[in-house]
Amino acid sequence: MSGQPVPCSPAEIGSLFLFEKLSPEQLGRLCAEGRVERFEPGPVYAEGDPATCFYVMVEGTVVLSRRVGADDVEVIRSSQRGVYSGAMQAYLGDRARQVYNNSMRVTEPTRFFVLPADTFAAIMREWFPMAVHLLEGLFFGSKATQQAIGQRERLLALGSLSAGLTHELNNPAAAAVRATATLRERVAKMRHKLAVISAGPYPRESLASLIDIQERTAERVGKAPALSPLEAADREDALTDWLDDHDIPEGWRLAPTFVQAGLDVDWLEQVAAAVEEDILPGAIGWLNYTVETELLMDEIADSTTRISHLVDAAKQYSQLDRAPFRSVDVHELLDSTLLMLSGKIGPQIKVVKEYDRTLPEIPAYPAELNQVWTNLIDNAVSAINSAGGEGTLTVRTAADHDRLLVEFRDTGVGIPPENHGRIFDPFFTTKPVGEGTGLGLDISWRIVVNKHHGTLRVESEPGDTRFQVLLPLTAAAEDDTNEESV
Repeated sequence: MSGQPVPCSPAEIGSLFLFEKLSPEQLGRLCAEGRVERFEPGPVYAEGDPATCFYVMVEGTVVLSRRVGADDVEVIRSSQRGVYSGAMQAYLGDRARQVYNNSMRVTEPTRFFVLPADTFAAIMREWFPMAVHLLEGLFFGSKATQQAIGQRERLLALGSLSAGLTHELNNPAAAAVRATATLRERVAKMRHKLAVISAGPYPRESLASLIDIQERTAERVGKAPALSPLEAADREDALTDWLDDHDIPEGWRLAPTFVQAGLDVDWLEQVAAAVEEDILPGAIGWLNYTVETELLMDEIADSTTRISHLVDAAKQYSQLDRAPFRSVDVHELLDSTLLMLSGKIGPQIKVVKEYDRTLPEIPAYPAELNQVWTNLIDNAVSAINSAGGEGTLTVRTAADHDRLLVEFRDTGVGIPPENHGRIFDPFFTTKPVGEGTGLGLDISWRIVVNKHHGTLRVESEPGDTRFQVLLPLTAAAEDDTNEESV
């Protein structure tokens, strides 16, 4: 938006704090190459437009805002003469993205001294060459430092995740190894028992019946019902009594295995009716090996499936061979992150998922959202541990008008009121020395707000802290790398 040109007074320009040390010749050049414009209440420039001018307010009131989701959030309002905004980094040229990173409007008739961006850059390099070199070094050095520290933060998180993932993988892997060794032993005993039975004076019909019972027993194992501890104990007692009544050795040892496989007294009665009395002990022993073999194979299948799920979760979390920007189901991202962090969360913290599965997929950078979830869950776990180590972490998703809400609620110690305004500041942390860099929430803020044009906010009191991430349902804009302020 263009303002109305008004005369430029070098004396008035020189009264602004930004130009008060300039010589009369320099002030004359500013008025010759720049201009003073008067703007009526309304917008001056919009966020994301090419940064073509550098603005210095001569008089009036200026308001700067940032686009957050569907809302314009006011960040600065000032009536101080000499405040400035616009193409503040024009001296960097093509090495930085030259766009307005906020929107500016005025609330009353306001005059600005306006300098074209290329003129501003030329004057800066000519009048203040040393300052330009220092500012360039500060800008790019700060950017490189931020990237390096951000990378360090990600490496620390990766180390913690790797330790947790190793622990989670070790449990099912060890279970599979133990089950495989036991299975080998049971199969060997089954072969021996079969040899004993086949060498005995048993009719072909009895052996055929026994093999048929074995097949049906194996099928029954896969359909075993879930029993309560009391139901299982009652069934074990009944089976033990039946085995003892039929002179089956070590019935107390066989009963729990049969109960786990879903076998009951009625089933054993069918076995007893199908074979001769003298073959019954051998038949029961052989069926026990069959049951144990099936149970061990189920254990191996469960363990390897668990390993496969962990590997899939790790792949989902890291977003390997996925497009960096795509439509994603936030519930898949949340589940993979929770699984990756399950070792760190531990058994003392109850995780409650309140998902609205009807929510649509959203366009996002999934690997970076996973980093946000990681930081917020890690903070929640730390808060709960500081409150005694036991508590609840609730992860909730819901629709919020034209945005998707992801909320992390914990029952930890809470955030002191005096820290509410600082928790998203770089390097601010309430964790003990060595346990936090103070960058987790800063990184999360930049990912959510700058990269996804969403909102990250917090509500906290002791026992109830809620971090809320609001993400737009429409495509997010590219990340803005420049920072501006009045």
